[in-house]
Amino acid sequence: MEDTQHMGIVQIVIDKGLLEATDRAAKQTNRNRSALVRDALKEHLRRLEVQRREERDRAGYSRRRQVPRESLNWEAEAVWPPE
Repeated sequence: MEDTQHMGIVQIVIDKGLLEATDRAAKQTNRNRSALVRDALKEHLRRLEVQRREERDRAGYSRRRQVPRESLNWEAEAVWPPE
């Protein structure tokens, strides 16, 4: 059981179909609705953070001028060693 002392209570409005699907998923995963929604929100926030970091990295690399044939220096690193 989670420590409810450090939790807040929120009220959200969702359509009936989504609520029914949420309840079915909670039952299938042997969790209550709140636990399912918490886990889904945590996962969504984690994905947003990954997306933010990828976009930051992409922007950083796009600002750097690419040197012709620069990637050739790394090709040997990508080769699997002989068994």
